Amino acid sequence: MGNSLKSTLILTLTAMIWGFAFTAQRSSMEHVGPFFFTGVRSLLGALTLVAFMMLQSGARRASAGGGGAGGPRPGGILRAGTAESAALLKGGLACGLVLFAGSNFQQVGLVFTTASKTGFITALYIILVPVFGIFLKHRTRWNTWAGVLLAAVGLYCLCLTESLSIAPGDLIVLFGAAFWALHILVIDYFVRRVDAIRLSCAQFVVCGALSLIAMPFADQYFSQAPALALQNIAAALPAILYTGILSSGVGFTLQAVGQRYANPSAASIIMSTEAVFGVIGGFLLLNERLTPREMLGCALMFAAVMLAQLPARRR
Repeated sequence: MGNSLKSTLILTLTAMIWGFAFTAQRSSMEHVGPFFFTGVRSLLGALTLVAFMMLQSGARRASAGGGGAGGPRPGGILRAGTAESAALLKGGLACGLVLFAGSNFQQVGLVFTTASKTGFITALYIILVPVFGIFLKHRTRWNTWAGVLLAAVGLYCLCLTESLSIAPGDLIVLFGAAFWALHILVIDYFVRRVDAIRLSCAQFVVCGALSLIAMPFADQYFSQAPALALQNIAAALPAILYTGILSSGVGFTLQAVGQRYANPSAASIIMSTEAVFGVIGGFLLLNERLTPREMLGCALMFAAVMLAQLPARRR
């Protein structure tokens, strides 16, 4: 099996994991509040990455001859110099703060809207990234602007009523998509300076800690679940484990492995299919149904995402 085919299969699996995560996130809101869910999920994702880093560090020491006094001592993924540690601290705080906003906007929105809609609205971050990049003097190509216009029409069909009003849950998820786009830009800045997996672990810790700090104040306003109790946490535990271990920890690792041999444009197109898997998960597991107009909106938004990711023509 060639590297390109392996990458395609790995990235498709990642998109499926992330797409079905919308279903898990939506079902958990019947039992726990959004900030509690995000907090525990994020810290579980951090623990998963710590375990992965320890295994990777152990494998490196073993391949270097055991890492004893007589053999070479590789730096290891768990250790960093003073300068990198400072950059990791800044990156973890910045990325974690944006991740906190994006994750909780999305999770609060899922209290009031469906997993199917959330998947497609969240996918708009792929279009918003180059739009936001204008303020950083990044070049924006014609197909991105065409994708923005097409996405606006799709968003109208998916979310807006004939009275031009948008449901609160859809609007909250849309705000979350804006923060996901900002998160991509912040990650892009710091990942050039620190190890990507350590940065991801740090941002999960920051996001989880902030979410649990905000939980006592925020969940009482945004949660439709009963009061937090052990039986409610137990009911939400499968969704928490899925999103914490698979979606956060395993999904991030698979994405890193899959993108190693994939063309960036092809990789982003494959990853955007998480919205499609979100609809499939909502249909199969939550019995969610879309009206013909909403299905048209989904199709237009998916087409907009594809259009915005077309590779630039070489001169």
